[in-house]
Amino acid sequence: MKIAVIGGTGLIGSQVVKILNAGGHEAVPHSPSTGLNLLSRKGLPEALAGADIVVNLTDSPTFDEASPAFFRTTMDNLLLTARSAGVGHAVVLSIVGADLVPDLVYYHAKVLQEDILKAGPVPYSIVRATQFFEFMDAVMSWTSDDKTVRLPATRIQPIASADVARAVAEVCVGVPLRGIRNVAGPEVFTLDELGRITLAVRGDQRSVVTDNNAGIYAAASSDVLIAQGDAVIARTTYRDWLAR
Repeated sequence: MKIAVIGGTGLIGSQVVKILNAGGHEAVPHSPSTGLNLLSRKGLPEALAGADIVVNLTDSPTFDEASPAFFRTTMDNLLLTARSAGVGHAVVLSIVGADLVPDLVYYHAKVLQEDILKAGPVPYSIVRATQFFEFMDAVMSWTSDDKTVRLPATRIQPIASADVARAVAEVCVGVPLRGIRNVAGPEVFTLDELGRITLAVRGDQRSVVTDNNAGIYAAASSDVLIAQGDAVIARTTYRDWLAR
């Protein structure tokens, strides 16, 4: 099958392209670096020409109030063009618990993206993943200084990006789910605990201070970011990933 991978040069997209091509499919990466602009539709008809499947792995450039408009415009453009091109399956990557954290505008924007896909003209699948291992450095940088890293005790179930890519690739080549598949890592941590593990393995002498008002994940209460019973659980542990 021919698969257009929108956002195909990014962290997840580049891995999805490799997996699909290794499986005998024709996966073609598309991104601004290849001449695609989802906001203006520049290059989009060409990207979807002859495609059986399109997977959208693009992300909003910001996590703020501009993100809903980004997802609305890009999804509207993608679905309109996909219908005209005769694409038979549209896949997007979203976030576990996105609909349970209304105080985070970015999560609200991801739910909007999902809703547009569900109401659209193309058979669809949604893959929801928990937070990526690879994002931990960024999360710590938001609330850190030379001596401390402030993190909330929010419970998370992080996953390696490679495991997310495998889940996305599997869904791409399957029958459209017309629903959601949740994927998550094998372990549950509090975010402050995960910060301490990360710093210790890297020999970083900063201390982690538990602050339940620190960073965007402070808005997530209870277990909303933890995968529920129907989730596919990946194998890669955080410590094994750190040791690579």
